[in-house]
Amino acid sequence: MDSIPMRPMSDYLRDCISRYPQLSSCEKDMERAHGAIAASFRNGGKLLTCGNGGSASDAGHIMGELMKSFRAKRRVDENVRKVLGDVADGLQGALPTISLPDFISINTAYANDNDPYYCFAQLVYGLGNVGDSLLCISTSGNAKNINIAASVAKAKGISVIGLTGVNGGDLAPRCDICIKAPETVTHKIQELHLPIYHTLCLMLEQTFFGE
Repeated sequence: MDSIPMRPMSDYLRDCISRYPQLSSCEKDMERAHGAIAASFRNGGKLLTCGNGGSASDAGHIMGELMKSFRAKRRVDENVRKVLGDVADGLQGALPTISLPDFISINTAYANDNDPYYCFAQLVYGLGNVGDSLLCISTSGNAKNINIAASVAKAKGISVIGLTGVNGGDLAPRCDICIKAPETVTHKIQELHLPIYHTLCLMLEQTFFGE
C-alpha cells in the first residue's frame, strides 16, 4: 500500500461537516470522542465496540478501520521490526479494538445458558479494564443489552461513548460522551453513523500514524 499524504486532523472533521452539514450539531462531541479514545490508546488501553443488527456490522467495521491501515501507511514499531526483520514488512500498525458482536461462540453460549441481554455486559466485564473505552452503537439508545453493557463499563472505570439518534434514549445519560446523529428514523440514523465513525477513525489514525 502506497503512503497517502495525511491532512491535519481537524481537516477530516471539517470535510465531514462540509459533506454532511446536518452533522454540525455533532462536531463537539465527535472531537470529545476522539480525545477520549485517543487517551485510552495512548495509555495502553483498547476500544471495545458493540451494537445490534446493522449496528453490530458497524462495530466490526470500526474494528477493521482501526486494526489495520485505513488511509495512511502505518509503520510497525521499530522494536518489533528489530526482532522480526523482514517478517515485519507484512504487518501494519494497529490500534487495539475489539468488536464484541464478533464473538459468536461466547455470545451464543451465554445467551443459551443465561440472560441473553447480558452477553455484551459479560464481555465488557471479562475483557474491559480501567482506562479502556467502550463505543455503544444504538440508533434508539434504548437497546437493553447495550445499556447494560454501558452500566458495567462505567462500574469498571471504562469511558463510555454513545452513538445514537437525535434523542439519545436511555443510553445518553449512561455515557461520558454521546454523539447524537440528528435523525429519528433508523435507516437515516445509520446513514449518518457511517461518516461519523469513519471520521473518528481517520482522526485517530492521523493522531497515531500521521506524518
